[in-house]
Amino acid sequence: MVDYLDRIGAGYVINDPEPLDFDYIPQELVSRAEYQKQLAARFASIDKHEASCRAVITGPVGSGKTVLVKTFCRDLQRHLMNRRNINIAHVNCRNASTSTRVVQRILHAIDPGHPDRGLSIGELLLSLRKLTRRNSSHLIVILDEVDHMLRKSGDDILYQLLRIDEDQEGKGTLSLILVSQEQVLDVLETAVISRMGKTNLIRIPSYNEDELYEIALQRANLSLVKGTYSEEIIRLIAQKSAPIGDARLVIELLKSAAESCEIRQDDHTKREISVDDVHAKDDMLSVDMVSEIDAIDGLNAHAMLVLLAICRRLKKESSMTTGDVENLYAVVCEEYSEDMKSHTTLWKYLKEMENRQLIKTRISTVPGGRGRTTHLSMPHFLPTDIASRVEMLIKKRL
Repeated sequence: MVDYLDRIGAGYVINDPEPLDFDYIPQELVSRAEYQKQLAARFASIDKHEASCRAVITGPVGSGKTVLVKTFCRDLQRHLMNRRNINIAHVNCRNASTSTRVVQRILHAIDPGHPDRGLSIGELLLSLRKLTRRNSSHLIVILDEVDHMLRKSGDDILYQLLRIDEDQEGKGTLSLILVSQEQVLDVLETAVISRMGKTNLIRIPSYNEDELYEIALQRANLSLVKGTYSEEIIRLIAQKSAPIGDARLVIELLKSAAESCEIRQDDHTKREISVDDVHAKDDMLSVDMVSEIDAIDGLNAHAMLVLLAICRRLKKESSMTTGDVENLYAVVCEEYSEDMKSHTTLWKYLKEMENRQLIKTRISTVPGGRGRTTHLSMPHFLPTDIASRVEMLIKKRL
């Protein structure tokens, strides 16, 4: 009666779901080494007891700002274990959007029993000052999504935090990291900017396709059963999320594809994520892609024959080479009693398809460095759907 529950805990595809969570902090942060070094440079003097440091990190959604800061602080605590004790107070200002709530969250990080209510902002700051001085640890305060607090309460609390060591005779008790999607320095008062330091700004861009691939591959290695995914399928997932450049999206697509594959196991199918699994939840994408109809209908008849050849291979495989395209195009031409177009014309068709976002091309170096190979994939459309529409239209075009 409850056979449908047998899959729970079976782990056919997903061995450990934790690395597929957005909030998971990997032991090694991939594709952000340059910005790790930049952040470390801003904290170069943090091992000295009189030092306090500052950093402002900005970048679009899903660019890795929060995971960068969290891994840095974790690694810093380990690195300074025998030299300086580091405490971390990470406050998400979307959830604590007033000055009072921010200071309360900071106090709870170093004193979980500190009272929440009945204290003014001045009294809370006084408590924070006393706690940081009584405690020999150095406190790093991270104000994540700080723009939410700035819009609601202004930047006076930043000024107060930056002045907390003013009469400490050179002893540094608190460092500050601001994290935001926006360019927050533009909305801060001159006195705050002066203390934060304009040179402490670190701008992080969106991830590119190769970086998203590294993230997805790392999470797959950590979470999925060996043999249930290929590097080609991970590349397809990266290509699907590349137009947005959001690490959260590539992780979500990987998780969705793995779950889709897990569900199919009742059919005793091959336990490997397929192209269909990757496209299982295309409605989660908010990319402004051209429609399937617009992308196909403008193609001439022979371009459609080429596209049909591509779709037939990509129904089963996540990618193919241009050599594969030419061979399969010959088969399709024979099927439709058409003469093949030249190699140059074929390349023009492929370029047009890429411009129409029907396919994605990627060039890789052949092992040994002898020549390069062009690989094709179809990250934004389901090959089965495209093939069905092409087969319907092509008879009218020929």
